[in-house]
Amino acid sequence: MPSLDESIALIGDLIAFPTVSRDSNKALLAYVDAYLARHGVRSEIIWNDDRSKGNLWATIGPPDRSGVILSGHSDVVPVDDQDWTSDPFKLRLSDGRLYGRGACDMKGFVGIVLAFVPELCRRDLKAPVHIAISYDEELGCTGVLSLVDHIRELPVTPALCIVGEPTSMRLVLGHKSGTEHIVTVKGTAAHSSLAPRAVNAIAYAAELITFIDRIGREIAETGEQDPLYEIPHSTISVTIVKGGTAFNIIPERCVFGIDMRALPSLDVPAVIGRIDEFARSKLLPRMQAIAPEAAITIKEEVGYAGLDLEADHPAVSFMKHLLGRNDHAKVAYGTEAGAFSTRGGIVSVVCGPGSIEQAHKADEFLAVGEVKRCHSFLERLLDRLSADRLPW
Repeated sequence: MPSLDESIALIGDLIAFPTVSRDSNKALLAYVDAYLARHGVRSEIIWNDDRSKGNLWATIGPPDRSGVILSGHSDVVPVDDQDWTSDPFKLRLSDGRLYGRGACDMKGFVGIVLAFVPELCRRDLKAPVHIAISYDEELGCTGVLSLVDHIRELPVTPALCIVGEPTSMRLVLGHKSGTEHIVTVKGTAAHSSLAPRAVNAIAYAAELITFIDRIGREIAETGEQDPLYEIPHSTISVTIVKGGTAFNIIPERCVFGIDMRALPSLDVPAVIGRIDEFARSKLLPRMQAIAPEAAITIKEEVGYAGLDLEADHPAVSFMKHLLGRNDHAKVAYGTEAGAFSTRGGIVSVVCGPGSIEQAHKADEFLAVGEVKRCHSFLERLLDRLSADRLPW
């Protein structure tokens, strides 16, 4: 089995690549590809259109059997305007904590998995372990989609995907889906002294925002409730508003953003349809009576799938046995597990070292104790896969 020092060294190597989502992850993929090759493991890279970013896929063990995916994303959030005590792209070990951008979210998990590669290669696995490293998770889980499509074309579909997002090694079975829509209200400008002759885009946007807020209250009061979530119902919020140029100019344009976090039962397109219908039937006739060119458009910018695994699925008891704990949870944040599950048809869970409370912050860290707990889990997983196939 790998030593703790080996995992820490690999985590440090990964942190040293500044793979902020706006930049390429090619150098990190080249590093991982070379590392795997040194151990006799071949990897594939599924590139984006301009080959600036890619997903990595590697298999260790019998490819003709259904196995387990250990999945993590390579991208991290920016460090701009954050007050770090040390270089965010250089691992710092202090007081039992590993500091660095991505230490928790989620190069810690990826580094630990890579440390287990020599042991994986040594084992006579009865079911394979697949290593998946994706890109652009922080931009709405978009990069992983091409990887999931690649996996769907394989002769044998993996039986389980473990996404190693930081859960403090607690088993997570569900998270809400997430969508972001941009609404653009186009009116007409005029001097503020001539306000009745213009279409005030901010005023009409305000009416639409009020309607959206009313829908949000309705969903909270009458929609599905799931007590495993801290916020037990679906939510819809207006989170960004931009418009206007000067105090004495009627605004011609107003743009605002809608964020939705939905439980499985919520029909998101139907909700957006209600908003669009209100705009077309209640607002546009009044706007276009003044200016026929007035318009309201609603465009989806980001959308990621939710996760909802039944607690009585055999994979749940399998994971709980390996973790040595009988609890499970659902979380507020989104993960790529939704894509593996919904788009790929693969049973998926979220479980990894570290606390989500540390993610995206200055002085992000992963406790060494969490690395040890993840080691123990992977050791049990390898023992199980060396002894038998998966039980479902």
